[in-house]
Amino acid sequence: MRARWRLWALLAGLLTAALLAGCAQSVDPIERLGKKAAQKVRRTQGPRDGSYRRWGLAVPLAPAPRPARPLSHGADQAGAGLPEVLDRVPTEDKVVFLTYDEGAENDPRFVEMVRELRLPVSVFLTDTAVGPGYARVARLRAAGAVIQNHTLDHAALRGRPYEEQRAQICGQRDRLRSLLGLRPRLLRPPYGRYDRTTLRAAADCGVTALILWRPCPGPEPEPYGGGESPRPGDIVLPHEGGRPLTSLTTETTRLLRRIQAKGLTVGRLEDYL
Repeated sequence: MRARWRLWALLAGLLTAALLAGCAQSVDPIERLGKKAAQKVRRTQGPRDGSYRRWGLAVPLAPAPRPARPLSHGADQAGAGLPEVLDRVPTEDKVVFLTYDEGAENDPRFVEMVRELRLPVSVFLTDTAVGPGYARVARLRAAGAVIQNHTLDHAALRGRPYEEQRAQICGQRDRLRSLLGLRPRLLRPPYGRYDRTTLRAAADCGVTALILWRPCPGPEPEPYGGGESPRPGDIVLPHEGGRPLTSLTTETTRLLRRIQAKGLTVGRLEDYL
């Protein structure tokens, strides 16, 4: 009798294992297919449906074209082995380029805006303005922003000795490399001021272009003005507080509306340089 019970127990165990194996075989492939499909959708889809309305846009931003190769600008500085100086990119693509300076990383709503709209923005950082921790910068980068060089302490470079300018530019390059693993190749000189010494120092720090912005009347470029009409290739700089009681996200929304009204969209600056 005992042997018979052992036999029945063994048969029951084998039957249970077979049933469980059959269930696993019938479920696992479906689960795997569902996971892969979801990942494919996340890779290929644009901004979430309706997210543009949350940020004050009437229609979604059009996808930006991606140039097959960086454009050749033929600048005199480039011919001399020095970085180009650009406030616009010579392109016929219907794109403008959004750039920001330090402070953008401190606005959680702006970080969320970049993530949800998938805005291809470039942010130029000053080390002393960011502070000892780069956690907020890392979040902004994870949202899709490209981080570039804006010197160590935002000192005006023009007129300073070569050694001081090089220390400012290479110093921030080294900070971004050590803290974020980046090798920035674009530099925004503080206040838009630079001289030929700046170009020499920037070249020695691995910079390929100095990035200003439009419009730039006079020696100190101003933020993109409300009366200016965006044009293809413009490099623009929305500023927080550009109008009374406005935030960086509000200024960006106003600029995006103007960009859309001109039949343009936002491109990634680094794709063109």
